[in-house]
Amino acid sequence: MDRLLERMRRNPKGDWTIEDVARLCRQYGAHCAPPRSGGSHYKVAHPAVTEILTVPFKRPIKPVYIRKLVLLVDAVRKLQ
Repeated sequence: MDRLLERMRRNPKGDWTIEDVARLCRQYGAHCAPPRSGGSHYKVAHPAVTEILTVPFKRPIKPVYIRKLVLLVDAVRKLQ
């Protein structure tokens, strides 16, 4: 299991940044799109999953978004 994913799973309240989210997305083939035209939320999506997760750019990222990201990655891993 990936170390970053496991650290996020164990500590969703950690001081996570959008760079951490983008790195995890790259590792699992998910797309982390920056906000367009002055927005404040990144969009995280994977072709195999219908759900699109929006993650605010603010730091630290709230635990609820990290938990949802972990669930999204888990769903991707099950499909692979």
